[in-house]
Parts: sequence; C-alpha cells; structure tokens
Amino acid sequence: MSLFKNEFPILEYDDSKDSVIMPDHEKLEIFIPKKCVFSFLADKIDEIAKKYKAEIIWTFDSITKSYPVYKINYDGREIALMQAPVGAAASAQILDWLIFYGAREIISTGSCGNLTDINENTFLVPTLALRDEGASYHYLKPSRFVNINKKALKAIEKTLIDNNLSYEEVKTWSTDGFFRETGDMVSYRINEGCKVVEMECSALAAVAEFRGAIWGEILYTADSLSDLTNYDQRNFGRDSEEYALKLAIEAVINI
Repeated sequence: MSLFKNEFPILEYDDSKDSVIMPDHEKLEIFIPKKCVFSFLADKIDEIAKKYKAEIIWTFDSITKSYPVYKINYDGREIALMQAPVGAAASAQILDWLIFYGAREIISTGSCGNLTDINENTFLVPTLALRDEGASYHYLKPSRFVNINKKALKAIEKTLIDNNLSYEEVKTWSTDGFFRETGDMVSYRINEGCKVVEMECSALAAVAEFRGAIWGEILYTADSLSDLTNYDQRNFGRDSEEYALKLAIEAVINI
C-alpha cells in the first residue's frame, strides 16, 4: 500500500482499499442485483419502473435529492435501475455504493456534446475517457486516459448490432467545467482525438476498475460544440432517451 504525493493535490493518490468511511459503512440489509443500469435518464427510469411494476429496494438519500433503487424482472432477469446524478463526484459516490451492495455488471447511458460534426441522436461507444475531472484521481493513479472495460464494450457492441444500429467508437472528454469549455480547450481536445464531451465517463470507469466491477456506457449526441462561434444546444438528444435506456438494459443482459 502506497501514498503517492505530488506538488498538486489533484495528482496525489493512495492505493489502499480501506477508507475511513467505506461505501457499506451503514451495514444496510439490502442486496442489489448483479446486473444494474445506472442511467442519467431519470424520467425514463421511472417510466420503465412503473411499466415493469418495479420493487423499490432502497432509497439513497443525499443532501439534495433521494434516489430510489428499483428492481425489475426483464425477460426473466433481475435488473437494478437507478438514476445517476450529473457530475463526476456525485455519480462516482453512488456507483461505489451500488457496487458494494451487489452490482457487479453495470451499464450507464446518457447524452454527450459533440466536438466534431456529428448528427444529433447518434449513438456512440466511448472506449477511452480523458480524465479532466477530480473523482477518478481518488481511484486510479494519475494518467491522461482511462480505458473502458472490454467485457462491457463487447456487450454494448453486440446490443447495437442486434438492433441494427450503426455506431462509432470514440474517445470522450470528461470534464467538471461545463461553463469552462473554452474555444482553445475544445480545439486542444479535438486535436488529441476526443470527439465528444460529457462529465462522468472517466470517473465511473475508474470506480469500476478500482472495485473490480464491469462498467460501460452508451452515449448519444445532444448539443454541439463543433462550431466554436455558434454553440447549438439542438434538442439535447431528447428523442433518444427512451431508446437509449432500452439499449442499456439489453446491454447489461448481454454481459
């Protein structure tokens, strides 16, 4: 076990598995199914939960909001469904908690902004995420990118092919600074191969890798930063929300 010090606190890392507060410190008597969809699509999760007469396993209470953990039976498989909060730190905390209480195979889905010229509502598969957020550095040693789990990628790709969907594998830029995506920074990220931007992918990948769980994500394009002089929010990819959640459920079954 080692503590790696650095001049810059964001780059300091302790590889110990033990923390003062562990995700299961409350010793709750709950068991979350092995297969879990941890999605940023709150309304669609509630709709699916209602459709499949979901059981609420538990409610994760944060200071700002309560997040129900649903369990549904989907084609004979028990699957957990939970909303992921926006932002690396908040979503990483809940994913760590889900893993400690039973989730081992997790698929997330949500929107991203495209940096290059990609049509709205295009499905993408991130294979590499640039770590421009703070949470991942508490789970993995400093590095520029984090890889997405290969088993998760294989399941996602099978799902998209089975649904006759064309898709593209991409590098994604995960950033904490929604309002700090400057023109120069966008150009810089494009030059190093990033085609899309979002806020959580690298952090969630790092949590899962640290805890030995399988995690992957299906993204769909929403707003566009491809024209640096004319930001286009489009319709934020809302036409893809229901289908994206369906794909995530099928992908987690395919793991």
